[in-house]
Amino acid sequence: MDTEIIKINKDDIDEKLMEHAGELIAKGELVAFPTETVYGLGGDALDPEASRKIYAAKGRPSDNPLIVHISEFSDLKRIAKTIPPEAKKLSDAFWPGPLTMILEKSEAVPDATTGGMGTVAIRMPNHPVALDLIRKSGCLIAAPSANTSGRPSPTEASHVAEDLSGKIAMIVDGGPVGIGIESTIIDLTESVPMVLRPGYITPDMLSDVLGVEVVIDPGIIAADDTRKPKAPGMKYKHYAPKADMVIVDGPKEKVLQKINSLVIDNRQEGKKVAVIATEETKESYDADVVLSMGSRRDEDSIAQHLYKILRECDDLDVEKIFSESFSTPRIGQAIMNRMLKAAGHHVINLD
Repeated sequence: MDTEIIKINKDDIDEKLMEHAGELIAKGELVAFPTETVYGLGGDALDPEASRKIYAAKGRPSDNPLIVHISEFSDLKRIAKTIPPEAKKLSDAFWPGPLTMILEKSEAVPDATTGGMGTVAIRMPNHPVALDLIRKSGCLIAAPSANTSGRPSPTEASHVAEDLSGKIAMIVDGGPVGIGIESTIIDLTESVPMVLRPGYITPDMLSDVLGVEVVIDPGIIAADDTRKPKAPGMKYKHYAPKADMVIVDGPKEKVLQKINSLVIDNRQEGKKVAVIATEETKESYDADVVLSMGSRRDEDSIAQHLYKILRECDDLDVEKIFSESFSTPRIGQAIMNRMLKAAGHHVINLD
């Protein structure tokens, strides 16, 4: 299959090109497109064959539910069995935006889209190209990240092409994304609202809107803690570069010293080594490759650069990666959640 790539200016959308992209979705084809979080791989959410194509293109397990992207709140009536008042409160506060809500699904949603589950994950993306594609397709669009399963998520169209060229009908190139990590997922089907994936929208922000404490899945807390044993089943790699990656956590000076020592040891073994650092520390390392995630004073920049840097390590053919820890105040948990999975939870703790 030849993959068509079209460039779209989000501030001046080419209507004819987007109509073409929408027609492909309506015909059951797959189209990758930008959102404010990462690029998504889209297909008709109510067409089980389109969902099967998504799983096949990504190499993704078919029991891993897809997120359904909508463009209007009223779309919920088509795919949710019931719409709890919490969903309306959260949509008023955060949609369009990087929040996915899990609700009980209606019969209109095929099991192929929800991984056989009785619930459906839904969000309204905050990106003009994504919203235009949904509307022009006439479909609700199921869209996981547009990468090969397990690899770093794509934040630029070139990342999508690297993984999926020849496997999908089209890539809509809308330029680099804004946030750089996937949406927060909140489950509204239980008695207590629960975050199943941390993201840009934090539990405190959700609690403020709902007026009740929003808890985080205990499995996530255990898996994301660098100091405690990880929860069973949470140690798989995801978002991962090709090289082995190790996170070094602890006081700044100890981390600098330890990483430089590890670099020396690995270079003596003939390995090409990369260090993932910050603007504040990048000059302190002597490695084959030193990549800055941005300044610790700017959490958003760290999130934006994460996946791109992991892919750069692949492009540079490094064999070992040592990274600082990034437990920043606001979205640090979301950043570390991705980094720990990328490293297969391999952490050296220096406390």
